[in-house]
Amino acid sequence: MADPSRLKNYLGEKPMTADMAATGMAAPGMAAAGERVSESGVSGSSASGGSYNPPSHTAANIISQHGNLEAGTESGETAKIAGRLMLRRVQGKVAFGTLQDSTGRIQVFAPAQSTPSFEEFCECSIGDWLEVEGEIMTTRRGELSVRVDRWQLLASTRHPFPDKWHGLADTDTRYRRRYLDLWVTEETRATFNLRSKLSSHIRRWLEDRGYQEVETPILHAIAGGAHAKPFVTHHEALDCDLYLRVAPELYLKRLVVGGMERVFEMGRVFRNEGLSPRHNPEFTLLELYAAYSDYTHMMMLSQELIQHLARTLVGSEQLIYNGRELNLGGDWCRVSMLDVIAEGIQEHLSLETPRDRLVELAQKYDIETQDWWGPGKLICEIYEKTCEADIWEPTFVVDYPSEVSPLAMECPDKPGWTQRFELIIAGREVANAFSELVDPGEQRSRFEAQNANREHGDVEAMLIDEDYLRALEYGMPPTGGLGIGIDRLVALLADCQSLRDVLLFPTLRPED
Repeated sequence: MADPSRLKNYLGEKPMTADMAATGMAAPGMAAAGERVSESGVSGSSASGGSYNPPSHTAANIISQHGNLEAGTESGETAKIAGRLMLRRVQGKVAFGTLQDSTGRIQVFAPAQSTPSFEEFCECSIGDWLEVEGEIMTTRRGELSVRVDRWQLLASTRHPFPDKWHGLADTDTRYRRRYLDLWVTEETRATFNLRSKLSSHIRRWLEDRGYQEVETPILHAIAGGAHAKPFVTHHEALDCDLYLRVAPELYLKRLVVGGMERVFEMGRVFRNEGLSPRHNPEFTLLELYAAYSDYTHMMMLSQELIQHLARTLVGSEQLIYNGRELNLGGDWCRVSMLDVIAEGIQEHLSLETPRDRLVELAQKYDIETQDWWGPGKLICEIYEKTCEADIWEPTFVVDYPSEVSPLAMECPDKPGWTQRFELIIAGREVANAFSELVDPGEQRSRFEAQNANREHGDVEAMLIDEDYLRALEYGMPPTGGLGIGIDRLVALLADCQSLRDVLLFPTLRPED
């Protein structure tokens, strides 16, 4: 989970107030769970139908404008606020409460002599939505408050509301009932506030560098752009099967052919794969393409972008991730896949290594091999199983086998290897990029090899996309392409070890 102090710029919360502590204010659970208020319709206390005027202030507004108000002072300014009642305590002829809105928390102060329907106010349940209007003031103990001169119940909770102090202890419940988790778990709100700002900063950063945001289809007639098993759906009017996209790549590169020299898309992709802390079948992917560039340009771009996001959103390039220091600063290491393997398993491999030896190594590391795998696929599997998770500092692992990189250009001086990199940080792939393959003849050969793999049983292999090949035949300039997994990037910056903690609604097994 995110460290709330690390993400403090996105939190406006206040702890239990001094007045509540002084009067013995306890956790929200002290209000009877599920206790209901009267719905008698007394004027000034119950919500009514018809039009509604929004609040005049937020909790953050009041704190920023009146945070220095002296104890026992009335400001002379009236505010209307709204939010959930998260804390409540009745002490004789006065009641204290805490309203929480999307910006933070503020105390409400309800004296019996001036609060309409005081008894009904005191019976409100933790979790009820209230609107309060009154003068901004401080109590004798100096607690900034809004006096309850008028109030109404906007919506009531019909279930016991979890309290801030104990929250939602069950992780599965947190994921399934995110609408509750967001209220009671500070780290959750911090994480998703950071995520929202990250998306905004990425867009502005790319637009400042001449990239144009576009939208491409989610329903594809041919699954392509990534090595992944697609979800299949059926279009009734066209009476044909369509695939939920596994990547927007081939459509974005069509746009480069069309003269849109710098394009990007940030959106959902869908891959019919298993569930784990590192995988969710739908996730957010940033893909961008730039004409007149290659994978070395994409290395610099990804490094500069991620460093910018760390400085802007977290305040430093020096992070703590999973209890361990992580330095995103400086120039990041570049190392070939073969060199990583040599260091990891103490053996030098190549495409000329006898296949029997590669299979022997794969089986040694519990990799289930297939008869139709070539040396490139075997080497890549060995790397991923034995080395990738041990790479901690940001590292560009470069030069991937052509066999597993059907859309990447080959290295001119290394037949069988491509100008491709994966960016590994803290043992996880964060980005994938390459110099795009622009030769339509070579691209057709690669597609045909993928199709042969599919016939052998590889359900993740790409299909032949004739329209994409036709687009390449019209000419595509040298192009660099980059994909960044937004979910994994958020998890890195927010110090979350499970992707489910950075997805508002992760995919879960349906409840019984």
